[in-house]
Amino acid sequence: MPQILSTRQLNRTLLARQHLLARVEMSVPALTEHLIGLQSQIPNPAYIGAWTRLATFERDRLTQHIEQREIVRVAMMRSTLHLVTADDHNRFRSVIQPALEKALRSFFGKDAKRLDVDTLAEAARPFLLDEPRTTGELRDFLLTIDPDGEPNAMAYAVRTHLPLVQVPPAGTWGAGTRASYTVADDYVTSDAQASDLETLFRRYLRAYGPASIMDFQTWVGMTRLTKPLNAIKAQFTLYESEKGEVLFDLPEMNIIEADTPAPVRFIPEYDNILIAHRDRTRILTDDDYSKVFLSAARVLSTFLVDGVVAGTWKINRDKADAELVISPFRENDISSDTRDALVAEGEALLRFVEADADDYSVRFGAEERT
Repeated sequence: MPQILSTRQLNRTLLARQHLLARVEMSVPALTEHLIGLQSQIPNPAYIGAWTRLATFERDRLTQHIEQREIVRVAMMRSTLHLVTADDHNRFRSVIQPALEKALRSFFGKDAKRLDVDTLAEAARPFLLDEPRTTGELRDFLLTIDPDGEPNAMAYAVRTHLPLVQVPPAGTWGAGTRASYTVADDYVTSDAQASDLETLFRRYLRAYGPASIMDFQTWVGMTRLTKPLNAIKAQFTLYESEKGEVLFDLPEMNIIEADTPAPVRFIPEYDNILIAHRDRTRILTDDDYSKVFLSAARVLSTFLVDGVVAGTWKINRDKADAELVISPFRENDISSDTRDALVAEGEALLRFVEADADDYSVRFGAEERT
């Protein structure tokens, strides 16, 4: 019988593999590759995700890697924007193609079915190679190819079937959401060869495991993976969750003891640690799920206490003053020592995010401004 892992063991193991039990000395590309990408729906959270995991991190280092095309901003898992290494883009872009096509069908339904995708992609390629184009420019161009087509569906279909990459400054700190695209195979300079589903699953387990097949499907945005992954089940160590789910893991990876101390940590919006499992209870309770995952697919910035999401945070900026507001879900769960730890870590976060401010303050949500 497989060993049963407690929710707390899964929590500590996840934190260890995410480098959230202790910050690590690691290059930005190495961290990005270990995590199989930094979620980058908006630019700044990816930087905060790196800051909260690395012992030494400077914003300019990540920006330089993006500008040098070592890290690229592309639609990857769940068809959402990620910063991934150029090597991982080449390895896994074709592997996740079904996830991208699934998102296209989900978002656009009948409008997606009627498109002549091959014709659109063939026409868009030279247009995008001529110079980087915004989504709006691409939509307008595609309407000259198919005047009756739904422009958003056509642009999304091109992104799905003709791999595109956003060019800097898109994805860099403070750049906003406006982005221009070019063709990935012309822009990405990596010589890495395309890999396969098993390799991606192994990489996922190294950063997010132990995990079920359904967890993996949730993270990658694909379905019907039970048969191919069960076919190679003998290559993995199998555990069981307290809920009876079969969890896969790499034989060489360790399970972290449940009583391992976990420091407070601040997690940015959209961070994959909150998205990478179907069963998120190892880090976020069911009761608190709706406080973090809002409508329109928004995922709030959160903080961890004893390894579990205990509330949300935001930063207010008023001229030269920067304020971090920490909002616990339950004030009574925050001890005096934990409060002190949150303030200390929060001050460091605030100075990282608002480096040009003159004055910094941290307050808890229920407190009056001072």
